[in-house]
Amino acid sequence: MTEQLDLDSAKQLIDDGLEEARSFLSDPEKIDGLLDSLKAQMAELPETVTGALSNVPLMASMVKSYVTKEYTEVSPKVVASLVAAFLYLVKRRDLISDNIPLLGLADDLAVVTIALKINEPELEAFKNWQARKSAGDGIL
Repeated sequence: MTEQLDLDSAKQLIDDGLEEARSFLSDPEKIDGLLDSLKAQMAELPETVTGALSNVPLMASMVKSYVTKEYTEVSPKVVASLVAAFLYLVKRRDLISDNIPLLGLADDLAVVTIALKINEPELEAFKNWQARKSAGDGIL
């Protein structure tokens, strides 16, 4: 029987992945590999699902900017929680098998949604930073 997935269990999945996420954050090559795997996996998802995951590229950009030390105005725990969500998506240790049409992606969507929700203010600040940076690049 499939475990019921609710908001608390999705948050717990992120929390469970924090230690592994921190180890990835200390190795830029691991992060690059993870982000490449994430991008490849996102490309394989049906269009009906990609809309719900539309903020994943922003989340990935924030992680990459943090790791390259381009953007450091964020808590390491925030970045680790995003990486933990990505690890859940990529490593396929799903509560609900992705082989089950539509239902199989419910746990993935829940984990990403929770990661987005708990880090929404930080992601918004990053988005604003990106916009300011882009506007500044046009001046020079």
